[in-house]
Amino acid sequence: MNLIVDMPALQLILLAIIFLSIMIEIKTGGLGIGALLGLVAAAVFWGSSYVNGLVSIYQIALFLGGILLIVIELITPATGILAAIGIFLMLYSMVLALGGNISAIYMLLGALIIAVIIFIIIVKHLPSSRLWKKVVLQNSSTSEQGYISSTNQSSLLQREGIVLTELHPAGTILVDGQPIDVVSEGVYINKGASVRIIKIDGSRIIVRKI
Repeated sequence: MNLIVDMPALQLILLAIIFLSIMIEIKTGGLGIGALLGLVAAAVFWGSSYVNGLVSIYQIALFLGGILLIVIELITPATGILAAIGIFLMLYSMVLALGGNISAIYMLLGALIIAVIIFIIIVKHLPSSRLWKKVVLQNSSTSEQGYISSTNQSSLLQREGIVLTELHPAGTILVDGQPIDVVSEGVYINKGASVRIIKIDGSRIIVRKI
């Protein structure tokens, strides 16, 4: 355990994996390999630090609270605020765990840069979640780009379509050959399933499996 704690290079790698896993989960909206790698890296980082008396239960609780808020954001049709608070709590807890000084901030920035570089390389190969589309403002896409504008959404009520990307609960369906960003009622729906648009709430289009 001391080896993990006393080697900045290993800390940097673990933090980079944690950051990368968060980015992947925000991008995909599904608890997959990214989440697993992140959990393992977090367990090693926090476990070794706790065993050696370098962190407190309070700091670990802050980190876990941040994770919980991000998970809630991913599985519910929220606004992105929970994810932002969750990320802040995670970063704050990590700064405290690394000593709460300028060196801790440099360590986090280094890990973040590594994670961003790797994420940029793989991002095009990952599916997009509802939360990711909020982050990159995809909801402002026009009909000419293949998406329905908010002014045309009311005509979609009770229309049926086919799931184009798995709903976790966010994803994309195909209605009359046109892709539409939707969310389910909080349940997972397989690709290829038939769904009906049952509610339009602002910019959110809610579907139900039929």
